[in-house]
Amino acid sequence: MAHVTSHSLFTDFDIGLFKSGKHYRLYQKFGSHCITLGGIKGTYFAVWAPSAKSVSVIGDFNFWTDGKHQLNVRWDESGIWEGFIPNIGKGTVYKYKIESNHNGIITEKADPYGRRCEHPPATASIVWNDNYNWKDKKWMKKRKTKNSLDAPYSVYEVHLGSWKKKMDENRSLSYTELSEELVAYVKDMNFTHVELMPVMEYPYDPSWGYQITGYFAPTSRYGYPEEFKLLVDKLHQNDIGIILDWVPSHFPEDGHGLGFFDGSNLYEHPDRRKGYHQDWTSLIFNYGRNEVKSFLISNAIFWLDQYHADGIRVDAVASMLFLDYSRDEGQWEPNMFGGRENLEAISFLREMNEAVYSAFPDVQTIAEESTAFPMVSKPTSVGGLGFGMKWMMGWMHDTLDYFAKPPIYRKHHQNDLTFSMTYAFSENFMLPLSHDEVVYGKRSILGRMPGDEWQSFANLRLLYGYMFTHPGTKLLFQGLEFGQSNEWNFKESLDWYLLKDNTHKGIQSLIRDLNILYKKEAALHEKQFLNEGFEWIDFSDAENSVLVYIRKSDEANKDLIIAANMTPVPREKYQIGVPIKGKLKEIFNSDLKKYNGTGAYKNRQKTTRKKPYHYRDNSIEINIPPLGMVVLKYV
Repeated sequence: MAHVTSHSLFTDFDIGLFKSGKHYRLYQKFGSHCITLGGIKGTYFAVWAPSAKSVSVIGDFNFWTDGKHQLNVRWDESGIWEGFIPNIGKGTVYKYKIESNHNGIITEKADPYGRRCEHPPATASIVWNDNYNWKDKKWMKKRKTKNSLDAPYSVYEVHLGSWKKKMDENRSLSYTELSEELVAYVKDMNFTHVELMPVMEYPYDPSWGYQITGYFAPTSRYGYPEEFKLLVDKLHQNDIGIILDWVPSHFPEDGHGLGFFDGSNLYEHPDRRKGYHQDWTSLIFNYGRNEVKSFLISNAIFWLDQYHADGIRVDAVASMLFLDYSRDEGQWEPNMFGGRENLEAISFLREMNEAVYSAFPDVQTIAEESTAFPMVSKPTSVGGLGFGMKWMMGWMHDTLDYFAKPPIYRKHHQNDLTFSMTYAFSENFMLPLSHDEVVYGKRSILGRMPGDEWQSFANLRLLYGYMFTHPGTKLLFQGLEFGQSNEWNFKESLDWYLLKDNTHKGIQSLIRDLNILYKKEAALHEKQFLNEGFEWIDFSDAENSVLVYIRKSDEANKDLIIAANMTPVPREKYQIGVPIKGKLKEIFNSDLKKYNGTGAYKNRQKTTRKKPYHYRDNSIEINIPPLGMVVLKYV
């Protein structure tokens, strides 16, 4: 056997925290670390494999030979195997070969804490360390204001592999190329944040990254870890935050991954009713096992700490919360109180949020959660799950269903739009139009809009105007900002050529201006999660399919009045009651010629009249364009 020196990065305190589920920086201990020991450079390895009989490091440095470099098991029954191998370092390709105590089963696994992975379909880990020199100090110092719940928060969701491709080379852009092209584009479009679909290493392209095997490694598809840091850094230098999709809800069964790691159900729940997802043919973490909790919470902290992420969006939270999620009777077992809630997962999510906000109070955690589970975005101190925000899936489905209806029928469905306001402030809601809405035969968002070409584009402009003036933060998937015609295909680039057409260019100009409006007008973000930030003027004019409402700020003269016309019939000299007397000017109109609208229904400055209407003392008459909306502000 080749020389493996006994050495440890773990203290007794580390072990105690790990075993109690309270160690949130395990990446500093586990994995491979380039160190110097006794004047000799080499690499320290540590892996958790409590059911192992022996653990060897195999790799290109020992011709993948089992038994040459066996790790030593710790004496403290922690299940940790560790050791120092001299004269190997950065760039060494390796795996762990694990002989199990269970029936002599042997597994070959990538490092759960590996910082870099081979390019798929290769599956080994790579010893890696980088000394990236961050240049985002200015952003990190002020990001608390940028990530605040009363700040404008407009998110551009991106799948790095398909945003834009080098067509002549038939490849996706690299992290380095994205640090120039994506950053410049997002800045030009005035989004405040980018959200990346999972960048953690994954083996199977059609999973879009939602089947992760390398939890601590940015995918090698687009470059090195430090090149991904460059992308984050450049976003920050240009005043743009970054949110990372994070998937603690399941993991794939690939042979080199976390499943059956040491011949036992180490990371996954041993009961298949709690440990296996039929929908995704993947495994579910054992949230009740302390060491697994430490692994997952450390992973969330890792991306915030080492990669300066400004938030994490937690995928598939509903599947974690409920034992009967997508299961028929007899396929699940009630909790100790006879309920359907997964108490261990709930406890884990609370601990994760507490750990994140304790270490990084200036970030946000965002839940993709599709049920009526209460207080998802309320503090754990009052019994909530502790997330900063929650996706408003009900708004998304109701709104898209409404806009898909021909305008002639909309008067019968006014409540589909107004209903969201009955629960809009029960959570800190983000309004998403995400990747899930433009795949699997659902068509593009533009493709769902009814009517001829002019009407479908006018409907899309109206939908976006309604979205940006509705309470809550915003998220748009790539391509939606210019009216991508086709469904999203992860294998292909977005259809950038569409921007040669004024109809698509008009949509892009509209989104750019809506982002500016959202940032500039305090009434659109100051109280976006508070009931007092919104007031109906009229939600009952179903016959004309018109909605009129107020978005409110701390100062009444900064309030905005929004009127939306959901039909192709223009509403001229349409009377509305207004909150206070004064003069109002139009600051946004979705029907302008620059957006490829008619340009025929603008509103000149209006002076209120002492003519009661809508239960208010003063009123004005305005023009609301066909399939359009206007925003008015006091001057």
